[in-house]
Amino acid sequence: MIRYDALDALPVRGALPALHDALEGHGTAVLVAPPGTGKTTLVPLALAGLLGEGPARRVVVAEPRRIAARAAARRMAWLLGEKPGARVGYTVRGERVAGRHTRVEVVTTGVLLQRLQRDQELTGVDVVVLDECHERHLDADTAAAFLWDVRQALRPELRLVAASATTDAEGWARLLGGAPVVEAEGVSHPVEVVWSPPARPVRPPHGTRVDPALLAHVASVVRRALAERDGDVLCFLPGVGEIARVAGQLGGLGDVDVLQVHGRAPAAVQDAVLVPGARRRVVLATSVAESSLTVPGVRAVVDAGLAREPRVDHARGLSALATVRASRAAGRQRAGRAGREAPGAVYRCWAEAEDARLPRFPAPEIKVADLTAFALQAACWGDPDASGLALLDPPPVGAMAAARSVLTAVGAVDSTGRATPRGIRLSRLGLHPRLGRALLDAAGSATGDDAGTGHSGGGDGGGPEVVAEVVGLLSEEAPREYGDELVSVLRAARRGGDGYAARWRAEVRRLRGAVEAGDGRRRLPLAEDALAGLVAALAFPGRVAKKDGGTYLMVSGTRAELPEGSALRGAPWIAVAVADRPVGRGHARVQLGAAVDEETARLAAGALLTERDEVHWRDGDVVARRVERLGAVELAVRPLTRADPGLVRDALLEGLRQEGLGLLRRTADADALRARLAFLRRHLGEPWPDVSDDALHARVDEWLEPELGRARRRADLGRIDAAEALARLLPWASGEAARLDELAPERITVPSGSRIRIDYGDPEQPVLAVKLQEMFGLQRSPRIAGVPLLVHLLSPAGRPAAVTADLASFWRDGYKGVRAELRGRYPKHPWPEDPASAEPTRYTKARLAK
Repeated sequence: MIRYDALDALPVRGALPALHDALEGHGTAVLVAPPGTGKTTLVPLALAGLLGEGPARRVVVAEPRRIAARAAARRMAWLLGEKPGARVGYTVRGERVAGRHTRVEVVTTGVLLQRLQRDQELTGVDVVVLDECHERHLDADTAAAFLWDVRQALRPELRLVAASATTDAEGWARLLGGAPVVEAEGVSHPVEVVWSPPARPVRPPHGTRVDPALLAHVASVVRRALAERDGDVLCFLPGVGEIARVAGQLGGLGDVDVLQVHGRAPAAVQDAVLVPGARRRVVLATSVAESSLTVPGVRAVVDAGLAREPRVDHARGLSALATVRASRAAGRQRAGRAGREAPGAVYRCWAEAEDARLPRFPAPEIKVADLTAFALQAACWGDPDASGLALLDPPPVGAMAAARSVLTAVGAVDSTGRATPRGIRLSRLGLHPRLGRALLDAAGSATGDDAGTGHSGGGDGGGPEVVAEVVGLLSEEAPREYGDELVSVLRAARRGGDGYAARWRAEVRRLRGAVEAGDGRRRLPLAEDALAGLVAALAFPGRVAKKDGGTYLMVSGTRAELPEGSALRGAPWIAVAVADRPVGRGHARVQLGAAVDEETARLAAGALLTERDEVHWRDGDVVARRVERLGAVELAVRPLTRADPGLVRDALLEGLRQEGLGLLRRTADADALRARLAFLRRHLGEPWPDVSDDALHARVDEWLEPELGRARRRADLGRIDAAEALARLLPWASGEAARLDELAPERITVPSGSRIRIDYGDPEQPVLAVKLQEMFGLQRSPRIAGVPLLVHLLSPAGRPAAVTADLASFWRDGYKGVRAELRGRYPKHPWPEDPASAEPTRYTKARLAK
């Protein structure tokens, strides 16, 4: 019996006429309705004609999460007085509760994509509702683009509804061809904002790490909310680990139940949170409760202010979830949960001054996620670069290039980017292409015969069974308490009675069915631990790693380290399945992996296997070797006696770049010539050459040959005369080289007749260091190439007495004071009152008298 009282109470009912009109007139619509208004439950029932109004239609509702899909189907079935599987059903990966009479089917966006790839026309479907599209999940964006293609090219009668819980609907309306925007008013009660930052600063999140001090503060704010408010408390935390930690700190709450709600929670817990409890409750939830689930009885929300978003580190070959500050849009969604049924309060665990600095909206997943699966979907759709897809945000070029390289390596696309038959099969497995590759290749190459393990894989399928089990483990990260060694984690999952283990078993059944037929290749007997390692290595060939000192070097070039006490310590080779990068470290940290042997490493990462001559400048000399490499990992090395002269020359040039021109035989003449040329270049320009390090390296063929071409080692460089080589750069062709001594002489004759060397160390203004008495009689400072020398006037003992670039000014203004000091210190030397007209000398008064 239909529960009309509950249906009539849903605020979205008032928007149904406008929604029907939009779909009748335009075929597409954007429905904006706050959480709890009934957009996920009432609207699909009405569009399907299940409420006695309108024609009968088949409606597919796409939800971003499995937990939301199940909850929506159960709620709609309850409103119809039925159980799921009759007129309302659901399908998520590995589970289908629907029948031939089902009119409304709730699916995950991933399931919808699979159906679109198999049947682009979505035969038999009249309306598709994309729910929670404001969250900008990649699968939802992709499904919307595909559906728009279908409507434009194949089925113009297919009706599309983009349902959003926020008012940021303009982009979706534009994407759907100028679709009308239908807004539903929510029943919103006042929500008081209580700013509750920690008393002391906490460390910002990094990777998946959250400061324990913040979590302890969140637990204390939950206790405060319980004391200050009535009803249940809903607390938002970024992930499963943080939920477990806060739950552990909420012991001793007496008659208050603490529920942990997330995608891994058991179905019984997920169901329990959707109905009022017999006692007060604290519901610790991830962002799944922002808009996908409605939790009754909540009067207070505690918001930790954090969220998880995907991130890809292409340089290290790592992809994972990262903890970030939640957006202001997410903050509004979370706060609204406190005012669904009555006035409430939100306790925000940050300072009010920080709020304005938060991002407005969450980052679209297409901008930050690994795009390998998306690129495969686009290739199978016939648009390899996704340039023709109707997307709110285009995929980043770099991320798409990285995705295509992975797809090419696993044989999913050809040289033009088009999907191969293997790629189409991979796309239909419902797995990341890396895991799909591992499933097909590992299952097709091993029987899993017991090689001393005492186990043939937990079932009659032998090798394929174990492969399906391991791929199932890698498709959803296992609880940390299972361990970090893949075989141990596998055995823990087999024994497990938790929600994760139940989902894992269902996934294994699904995967086993996908590989039952095999591919006809000859299979080899492999032990269980070898199979586990093979799967991980095939899935992540770039993360196969060899022990190198105290760490492991991945074939991708990234270093990885194992945590203390890891069961993998000591293994010569490992395949890293899950890793992150700790705060402040350049190395990755292994969270899950398997021991492998070199043969498996070569098999999995064979595309990276090379053998070539390597000639480098290392440890101060040329090192020539024949090296077999697996990516960045050296497998075998032997000395190379007859290295390619070009490679040797390149290595010598690298040595010159690293250690400088001091590797050549340098003399005072060479240093002086380079300094003189630098001076002329600075003040006269062309044709005088640039002799900076960069310029000399760029013109090495012009001045360092033929000696460089004959050199084979460091010692040969040391025999090259740098002065003779640099002289080749002089402008001989123009004849200007002959003016070198005129324009930049090595020495200059001073009034006393002495020839004094010029110091060109500063090309801006060279220095002439000369005894003061030898400059008597000179009216103005000497110049070269039009530049006055900076004269360092010295005492008779050669010590600095004065510095000037204007000798006439010094004789007039500065000499008197210097003369008084020098007369007292050197009385045997002449110190005339008028130095500008005095006779220059190198001698004492007594010597002059002779």
